[in-house]
Amino acid sequence: MSNQSNTIRLGNLLDDMWRVHAYFHKWQRQRYKDGMPYANYNAMSAHLTELKRTTHPHWNALPSQAIQCELKRIDAAYQRFFDNLGGRPHIKARHKFKSMTFPGASGWKLKDNRISINVKQYNETKHKWQNDFLPYTFHKHREIEGKIRRITLKRDNCGDYWLCITTNHTDTESLPTTGQSVGADNVIQGMNLIYPQIKFGMKDAYLTLSTGEKIQHPQPLKQSLTKLRSLNKNLSRKVKGSNGWWRAVLVLAKHYRHVANQRKDFHWKLATYLCERFDIIVLETLNLEGMKRRPWGRKVSDLAFYQFVEILKYKCLKHNRELHQVGQWTATTKPCSDCGENNENLSLSDREWRCPDCGSHHDRDINAAINILRVGLAT
Repeated sequence: MSNQSNTIRLGNLLDDMWRVHAYFHKWQRQRYKDGMPYANYNAMSAHLTELKRTTHPHWNALPSQAIQCELKRIDAAYQRFFDNLGGRPHIKARHKFKSMTFPGASGWKLKDNRISINVKQYNETKHKWQNDFLPYTFHKHREIEGKIRRITLKRDNCGDYWLCITTNHTDTESLPTTGQSVGADNVIQGMNLIYPQIKFGMKDAYLTLSTGEKIQHPQPLKQSLTKLRSLNKNLSRKVKGSNGWWRAVLVLAKHYRHVANQRKDFHWKLATYLCERFDIIVLETLNLEGMKRRPWGRKVSDLAFYQFVEILKYKCLKHNRELHQVGQWTATTKPCSDCGENNENLSLSDREWRCPDCGSHHDRDINAAINILRVGLAT
């Protein structure tokens, strides 16, 4: 954003939007305690109008379209709760409330790389609220295609603001077919939770393909642990709330963002690489939440396999590829990929083994990847 004073005002708008968010959650809970029926979006909107007129006139300064979107989100969350599709909606902490959304073409103006947000300011002379557009300049890294459906302003942990524009344009870039299929065995596949004495290691690859290729993970968090410990120690020496403390918090947040960006960059490039080479990709479903609770949980989080799968799903949809996932309890490690014999004597420490029936020599992970591919193609 270009103007620092306008940026501060935008931050204040987000804080005021959080107060709206917190008020209506508390209002719904109080209605429930008083034995009153649930108030849907229309009832909340009418109550908001009354609040602006009486006890909360300062809310008139907020973009009305953004408030409406927030009330719709609250109503949708409660409807999911009533339909047993989720837990009871909770009030977000102030530091976690980081975005506001504008629908359609209401409440904002966009021209080239400049956007103006429509807020209101009270005119003391005319004694009424008047429109006041706040202009911001942003980095436009690509041309906007299609009709804009909504825009979202987000603030990250580093205090930077991001503009997310959603359009009706469908971005499809179908790659030429290759006729190739692949199964991929993850490094944490086969680490059963009934063996807590087995330590998680990174001796194997992040992904082992059925073609025999092994792909390593850069582990950005592991590479940054020394730096992060130093930054955390520097933060602990500051007086909480002081200017030096806030500067240390910002430096630490920026380094965590750098680690996350490194990890995400690797996942996007790996997903693109797989889509360029194969028409059908088969992975195994993993119990990642359970693995994170084990001693090797930090390494599981550093690998971020769930994030990779979500990115791969998007890439496969975009490039017209097929992605299959086999069940986590499907036997893929012990069966021989040549004859199907189940090797019951195989332990987690055996990285290579020979089939007792046909005598085939197997790399543990490549054998599992081949079995994953066969199961995925058969389903």
